[in-house]
Amino acid sequence: METKVNLNKEVFAKLQYEQVIDTSFSQLVPPTSSIPEEQLPTVEEFFQDYDALFFQIPKAGENSHETLIVSSTDYIGYQPLNDEIQALTEEITSLRTQLLESRQQLADLANGGSN
Repeated sequence: METKVNLNKEVFAKLQYEQVIDTSFSQLVPPTSSIPEEQLPTVEEFFQDYDALFFQIPKAGENSHETLIVSSTDYIGYQPLNDEIQALTEEITSLRTQLLESRQQLADLANGGSN
């Protein structure tokens, strides 16, 4: 099945180009805060406020401790329990295998035979 596609090429003169196309790197610059920097708390002030508000912040939901944990761990890529969870999962698998083998041995002994 053949489909015909028409392509149009628009060409600009050098003087027109910069008037039509935005050549600045405005999309790569982080957005400026709407709050003037002198009004933002310092890191020390932030943690003082956090300590003061600690028990007023909900455990889960919007603007909660959970929100802080998720956004912070995403930001720094922190995954402390993955190695420990993997090791424990492997240990559980090993123990299940041992249990299965022990049950099989008991069943063999109960049936009067052995392998």
